[in-house]
Amino acid sequence: MAKNPTSAGSGNRNSLVVCFGEMLIDFVPTVGGVSLAEAPAFKKAPGGAPANVAVGISRLGGSSAFVGKVGDDEFGYMLADILKQNNVDTSSVRYDSSARTALAFVTLRADGEREFLFFRHPSADMLLHESELDKKLIKQARIFHYGSISLIAEPCKSTHLAAMKIAKESGSILSYDPNLRLPLWPSEDAAREGIMSIWGQADIIKISEDEITFLTGGDDHNDDNVVLGKLFHPNLKLLVVTEGSKGCRYYTKEFRGFVPGVKAISVDTTGAGDAFVSGILSCLASDLSLFKDEKRLREALLFANACGALTVTERGAIPALPTKEAVLKLLEPVAAS
Repeated sequence: MAKNPTSAGSGNRNSLVVCFGEMLIDFVPTVGGVSLAEAPAFKKAPGGAPANVAVGISRLGGSSAFVGKVGDDEFGYMLADILKQNNVDTSSVRYDSSARTALAFVTLRADGEREFLFFRHPSADMLLHESELDKKLIKQARIFHYGSISLIAEPCKSTHLAAMKIAKESGSILSYDPNLRLPLWPSEDAAREGIMSIWGQADIIKISEDEITFLTGGDDHNDDNVVLGKLFHPNLKLLVVTEGSKGCRYYTKEFRGFVPGVKAISVDTTGAGDAFVSGILSCLASDLSLFKDEKRLREALLFANACGALTVTERGAIPALPTKEAVLKLLEPVAAS
């Protein structure tokens, strides 16, 4: 895999990926393997899955925009500046004077996994109104990407649904990463119902093994029959199941398989899934025919796996998102083998 799967057509309007949802500040302990109470200090880092994906795509040489709301406060302007510094279109970022930018304290356990404590009561991202949408920008999206956190509360929920409708009617590919964060939902049932309420509209879905177990009510996440029977739907062009460092499984109407992960020393898994999504979407935005070509789809998924692998080698999400050059360098030994 010496060639670059993201080279064709990247950086122009025809390959624009519009990411909708939350952007916030992650507070990460300065040392690993401690609880929030034990942490001696915290380092602030920009976060929020849709924003991470927007930055990730731009870092890889693609074209991206972010649609969402932050507080009319120092943190909100800091986040918008970070998007601008990473060449993400911020023309659709809105500022709320009545609510603060969301905060999340993220602990890094000894095994590298995360625990969350959120401050959103409500936060600005939850207060995005349909009237604040830049419909012209959304209509330009080749891919419209979103999560499920923006479905939790009104008015953002209705705004999210309206934005999806605009994108779908304009011919955009709809990309969905549920990004389950149970503490933010009123209950497990509400989370399951909310996440599945828009399931059938997506063209691309990326889920983790834990999310399969949760969404199916405890079924075996390794069972292809569970995935195909309960989660694959007729409109789907691609369903990807990420398995962390092990790699990912993929399912389309025509084929299915597994792409192994790329080895890396894990320091912090924050943002790895978002980096993976950035990798696969940057490839697809450049060439939507990848859905039909299993060999090239596998190359794109290996590229995405490498994006995730590089991200775990540094703390924080956005600071750790890789460049295209770094990903291709990591893949050189794979291509040679």
